[in-house]
Formats: sequence, C-alpha cells, structure tokens
Amino acid sequence: MTDRKTLQLRDPSETDDAAPALKKKGRGWEISDKRLDALHDRAREMRRHSSPAHKALSAKFTGADLGRYTFTRHAVVGSAIVDFNCHNLGMAICIDEPDQNDTLAKRRDKSLESVGIRVMRIKAEDILENMDAVLERITAGMRMRIADKKQARREHNASNPRQTKPRYDRDGNGPPRNRRDH
Repeated sequence: MTDRKTLQLRDPSETDDAAPALKKKGRGWEISDKRLDALHDRAREMRRHSSPAHKALSAKFTGADLGRYTFTRHAVVGSAIVDFNCHNLGMAICIDEPDQNDTLAKRRDKSLESVGIRVMRIKAEDILENMDAVLERITAGMRMRIADKKQARREHNASNPRQTKPRYDRDGNGPPRNRRDH
C-alpha cells in the first residue's frame, strides 16, 4: 500500500522573513495576475487624482533634466504602489500625507528595502512649503545611491574577475580572439 500525503503547516520557526522570491521572467514578483492588475488600476486612479504635494513634485521632476535617472509617478513595485520610483537607481520616494496609515507605510518600506530598493520619505507639507530643500535632499539621496551602486559594481568585478565585460576593437567587433594556426 502507498502512504497518503497530507497537508501540514510548517513550524513558524522554520519560516524566515526573507525577501520574496523573484522569478526570472515575466512580471517578476510572486503576485497573481489578478492582484497585479488591481494594483495597476489603483495606481492609474491615484495618478488621475493626485494630491497637491504630489502634483508639485511631479512638475519639478518633469521639468528637470535628470539624464538616465527618471522618476515614474505612482509606480507599482512588487505588491506596493510608491509615489515616485527610479528603476535605474533602485530608489523610491514616498510622500507622507497627513491621513495615511503609518504601520502600512512602514511595512511597505521594509519589504522594498529587503529587495534592495531604497525608500526616501518626504512630508507633504515640506514639499509645499520648502521645495528647494526637498530637491536638495532628493539630489543628495540620488548621489548616495549612485555611489552605492558604483561601489557594489567595483566589489562584484573584483570578486568575479572572469565576469568582466569583453573588450571591443576599434571597429566595434566583439572581443579579440587568440587564433592558433596549426
């Protein structure tokens, strides 16, 4: 006779609070398509009905030349919606509105930090009252994040010397080859 398998709950001590597992392709996170579509619909609605602080900061980002570092408004990142997201930097900006739930915001920030996205929190009243100081703070945060990314790249290249990028010749033709003629 064969043994029957039964469903069992894991011991809570066995589960760890690690980052969610990422898939290699597709939408990336372990989220159902239905849930992800609902998040995108909610983000679209938030873009349509933004707060005055969000509109003011969005106007500054639209007018600024940030090069390859662009911020997306009300972006869906995993199972969270952040006010502004820069994918290239792995940086999110969240505006603290007076009527928001702080425990949910802290939990969202913790889950984003666990997958390597740095979260910067800015109060809505600061944006409306002193935009220049807020922009200086965001710029400083971006510079820190760029420096962190460069340092991580240097450490990776130093620890993995065989994975460096191939060198190209003057004509742009692939890596040089050592041909042995027999």
